[in-house]
Amino acid sequence: MSALLRWLTSVPAIIASFVLMVLIGLSFAPVQALIDGPLLDMIATGEAARVRLEEMSAVQKTAHFWASVLNDTAYPIAYGAFFAGLAGRFVPARFRGWAMLPALAAAVVDLFENTVQALALSGSADLLDLKNVLTPLKFGFLVLAALLALSLSLLALIRWIIRRAAKDR
Repeated sequence: MSALLRWLTSVPAIIASFVLMVLIGLSFAPVQALIDGPLLDMIATGEAARVRLEEMSAVQKTAHFWASVLNDTAYPIAYGAFFAGLAGRFVPARFRGWAMLPALAAAVVDLFENTVQALALSGSADLLDLKNVLTPLKFGFLVLAALLALSLSLLALIRWIIRRAAKDR
């Protein structure tokens, strides 16, 4: 596992995951336009998700299903890798796993949420009440991961500026 953590904290992996995160994130706009409203991912409760699901036509459900299975499976992997890699890059190795944990947890919870939504969109099973827990948990971990990664990056930048200023004296 430590080889994976080291790879995620490499500059090429951070850059690639950032680019993928942005590109995949942009890919949701056409789907949202096609389904004429919010994606189920943005709805925090099972009851509200059921209401939204009932508003969709069969074509819209199919489009949303494929977006959930393809785009929204890749998206948590990309944002999880980006925020985990960024956070892990700027902490001592002994804390790396802990710093990366919120981003990886957000990605895992998001993948569970996607499965629940895909099952509902396909008409296979209604487990949408799990969204009452999964969606807020996903967003909570994601906000924590983003704040942690950005804070650690900012601290590293400040330390670098201070070192450069001291060196230039």
